[in-house]
Amino acid sequence: MLSWALTFLVIALIAAVLGFGGVAGTSMSIAQVLFFVFIVLFVISLLFGRSVRV
Repeated sequence: MLSWALTFLVIALIAAVLGFGGVAGTSMSIAQVLFFVFIVLFVISLLFGRSVRV
């Protein structure tokens, strides 16, 4: 998921340099959503991974 966020970030940066504002804005917002979903899932996996001891 983090790789998808980085991919959309790169697409947004390239589109911004080339002057495509709509594509850049959309790609940036998709990258932000994917990054925050990654962070939430990462924290949840850390919490539940440590609580289970067999």
